[in-house]
Amino acid sequence: MEVAGVPSRAEGDTSHLRDGVARDLVKHAYLVGDFLLSSGSRSKYYFDKYLFETKPHILRPLGKLLAAEIPDYVDRIAGPELGAVALATAASLETGIPFVIVKKASKDYATQKLIEGEIHPGERVVVLEDVMTTGTQAIVSAEKLRSMGMEVLFILGIVDREEGARANVEAAGFEFRSLFTRGELESYLQKE
Repeated sequence: MEVAGVPSRAEGDTSHLRDGVARDLVKHAYLVGDFLLSSGSRSKYYFDKYLFETKPHILRPLGKLLAAEIPDYVDRIAGPELGAVALATAASLETGIPFVIVKKASKDYATQKLIEGEIHPGERVVVLEDVMTTGTQAIVSAEKLRSMGMEVLFILGIVDREEGARANVEAAGFEFRSLFTRGELESYLQKE
């Protein structure tokens, strides 16, 4: 994938890796039941981010897939707490690009920062997110980074639930990308 005509750091074909990760996401993190989502809506399925982000055999290849999407000229990777911190770590280890953690709220002690890690105005950043339904948390994080003078190149999610995240992210003025869509991953249910 390319950003502004500059190729990402992808080396070769990642389709085999991508297929394996898709299978693992469905096998280990796709739950069926009655779930209340953070958006307030109910769903008959749920992608449990902690069931894929805490397993090294899934997180390591996810880091490689994320790295393949991050252009060489990115200065920082951002991971909103708590869910995307492991993703930012994996992508940072794979790319060598430093990451920052975007906190939901600052603490009233120590440094009281909203962004943990080193940042400088004008730096280019990619915001990572795990499972995106409405995109609200990713948008809030991107806006915090923008308010600190950083240039948010795009928001990259692992799973787009295809329930409005893309439209909301783009309406907020950010480019939206995802590694997988709900529909794509659900096609793997038939293969299991």
